[in-house]
Amino acid sequence: MGKISDAVLKHKKTVIISFAAAVLICMAMVFGVKVNYNMADYLPEDAPSTAALEVMKGEFGGDVTNARVMLKNVTVSEALEYKDKLSKTEHVSAVMWLDDVIDIKMPVETVDADIVEQYYKDGCALISLTMEEGYETDAMDAVRKIIGEENALAGDAPSTATFRRLSSAEAIKAICYVLPIIIIILLLTTSSWLEPLLFLLTIGAAVIINMGTNLFFGEVSFITFSVSPILQMAVSLDYAIFLLHSFRKYREETDDAGAMSLAMKRSIPVVLASALTTILGFVVLVVMRFKIGPDLGINLAKGIALSLVCSVVFLPALTLASVKLLDKTRHKNIMPSFKKAGRFAVKLRYGALAAAVLLIVPCFLAQSQNSFSYGTGKMDPATRAGRDENAILEKFGESTPMVVLVPKGDVAREGALTAELEEIDNVSSVVSYAGAVGEEIPEEFISEQIADNFYSENYCRIIVYAATSAEGDEAFEVVKKVRVAAQKYYGQEALTCGTAANLYDMKDVVTSDNRIVNVLAICAIGLVILLTFKSLSLPLALLLTIELAIWINLSVPYFSGVSMNYLGYLVISTVQLGATVDYAILFADHYMSNRRIMLKREALRKTAGETMGSILTSGCILAAAGFVIYIVSTNPIVGELGLLLGRGTVLSMAMVLLLLPGLFSVFDGFIGVTTLRSGFLRKEKM
Repeated sequence: MGKISDAVLKHKKTVIISFAAAVLICMAMVFGVKVNYNMADYLPEDAPSTAALEVMKGEFGGDVTNARVMLKNVTVSEALEYKDKLSKTEHVSAVMWLDDVIDIKMPVETVDADIVEQYYKDGCALISLTMEEGYETDAMDAVRKIIGEENALAGDAPSTATFRRLSSAEAIKAICYVLPIIIIILLLTTSSWLEPLLFLLTIGAAVIINMGTNLFFGEVSFITFSVSPILQMAVSLDYAIFLLHSFRKYREETDDAGAMSLAMKRSIPVVLASALTTILGFVVLVVMRFKIGPDLGINLAKGIALSLVCSVVFLPALTLASVKLLDKTRHKNIMPSFKKAGRFAVKLRYGALAAAVLLIVPCFLAQSQNSFSYGTGKMDPATRAGRDENAILEKFGESTPMVVLVPKGDVAREGALTAELEEIDNVSSVVSYAGAVGEEIPEEFISEQIADNFYSENYCRIIVYAATSAEGDEAFEVVKKVRVAAQKYYGQEALTCGTAANLYDMKDVVTSDNRIVNVLAICAIGLVILLTFKSLSLPLALLLTIELAIWINLSVPYFSGVSMNYLGYLVISTVQLGATVDYAILFADHYMSNRRIMLKREALRKTAGETMGSILTSGCILAAAGFVIYIVSTNPIVGELGLLLGRGTVLSMAMVLLLLPGLFSVFDGFIGVTTLRSGFLRKEKM
């Protein structure tokens, strides 16, 4: 530690210039980082729908239809004119309408009404599009220009384009909301008007470097892009605050350089231990098979490590370079003493412990019984995409396409499969060569356009339309039955893909991820606490405190009857643990120190008074960040993650300040016995 501090202090100008250069370079690199909004891309490569999609792209040269255009008050010929224009649109790889499944020269009235009404109903035409991945925004703008304001465009691709367009603005908006809140909180807890600026410059540099270095990964998920910068800033501000507070304290004993050297030697081990628990909490997301977990986990772990480096290298140099300004901008402490509040919290310890005993079982059971969604959900009705989606649903109802790929060559077997698929509950129609054209008509006798829609060199494509949303029990039951029927005729050679199939596979993947991630996070953080305190009992007490806060947080949707996104449920379990366990560690660290020179009750009171200000400062910043993300985000997954983070942080603070004193009070003797060289003062007489 001494060598690090000496090197930083000796070359402080070089340090400042180096970090400033890194920030400028990474700021430019940020614009090269691609943001991926397609959740299906994060499914494992061995997921059935992923394998099927790759085959379909190779055989048919396109994706599953991902957009629908509704044209109002048009004739069949007018709809065909629109279709021709749409098919020539850049980044629209495929367009499908009624003429692709039936001979349009035949009178519409003579064709099966169930098939026709999938595409044309009451003078409205519904055309299916495939927009190229990565170009959804350009394609959406071009399509809207063709169809005009009076018609509607909806689907996965337009939703992705809308999220992409809004996300950057919303990320900036969130930062603009969070920064004033952070500044106000920091001004209340510091003794110089300049200190908040130093904190924000330090962690802001780490955030920019983290975002820029994502270029080496090529792309990040939309969740990482939206959540990571604010979460990194909110979680790691403590490291900078702790070092600067130590510097202020040691300045009373020695000169500026000596005070900073002492502050670094005192702070680095503590900050390193704190950062390690947070990093481990994020790193365990790497084991998730659903790749958004590794994407977010690596980014946050990297961000916390960079914040740590900036706090112990950049901040000391920056502080010493501006120490005169720090002195000139000093002010009296605004934040009141928390001694009385600490005493009051300690008085509530047994009531809090009793409440925890009553809550722990029902909340644990409730959070495991939540109903979940797995996709992005419905678009916000306030957006154009949301209004268009509602208009199409009102006219044509729910219609979720799923593609079944089977080996080409046996039209009779295709016909039998088509007939069985049509009998599945909630399947509104099935479009295949055998069903739409007829088994008896050879492929060479029909138009090339229709044949190409159904046959590639090796595969036959069957399109199943389900009268359900893309997810939910009914949709997943359709996926299951379609796969069973297809495998009945073709075994493992039958492949299925589409949004509903993707989400069905996602459900299987993330459900299995949950158990592994939670166990690893608890074990990893528990091991760090065990080694830090050399105690067998403290890991149990601290982890139970934060886990109860997590269970209460995740039980709220169950008791309020609200469905929640499973990705938010999965990620927040780890993020809340990694981000807020530091509060419990801070409380335990002070208690163990005080307990060596005080009796139990007195040690609890002093600990609560000493730590409440720090816990509230850090917790309020993190909670504010979460609630701001919830308020400004139109993306349902990101918004829900923000709400869970904000509410979870408040609950974690409450558990540490109210429940942990109760646990320490009841199990004080056990903690003393199970902690190596605890050195507790003799047991308090009862």
